[in-house]
Amino acid sequence: MNTHNNIVLIGMPAVGKSTVGLILARTLNYNFLDTDTFIQEQEGTALSDIIDKKGINGFCRIEETHVLSIQANHTVISTGGSVVYGKRAMEHLKANGCIVYLTADISLLMSRLSDPEKRGVIRKPGQTLESLLAERDRLYKSYADIVVICPEGDIPEVTASRVLVSLDVLHG
Repeated sequence: MNTHNNIVLIGMPAVGKSTVGLILARTLNYNFLDTDTFIQEQEGTALSDIIDKKGINGFCRIEETHVLSIQANHTVISTGGSVVYGKRAMEHLKANGCIVYLTADISLLMSRLSDPEKRGVIRKPGQTLESLLAERDRLYKSYADIVVICPEGDIPEVTASRVLVSLDVLHG
């Protein structure tokens, strides 16, 4: 089915990358890696603390460094929403993985993302989630091999099934 070693999920925070990623990993008998968790483990602190101490640019450098260190095979990798700001990180992930962009309507993201600062969402001061989505959407699409829409009310298993069907179609 999948001719790539890894499946890499990209998209906005709260779209469901980790939840869908765990289902995909279990279904495919793959490993699972959440880059946000990986970064927090490596740095020994929460993402929001890293952002507070290092700023947005500092966090993005740290994120890229840790993503570049990932050597994975047969792994579903759930990335942080800001990973697309790191060109080298995205090229590294794409070199050995199929990039799946999970996207959702802004209303769904807003309902799931009640406290962006606590969650460690990278955005410019005063930037709305709507403008952040608009900014990132073009980046996500530029790296994506597959785009899967996550409609409101969709259960994660259905989204995971859509990803699997898209992978089958992509790889014939």
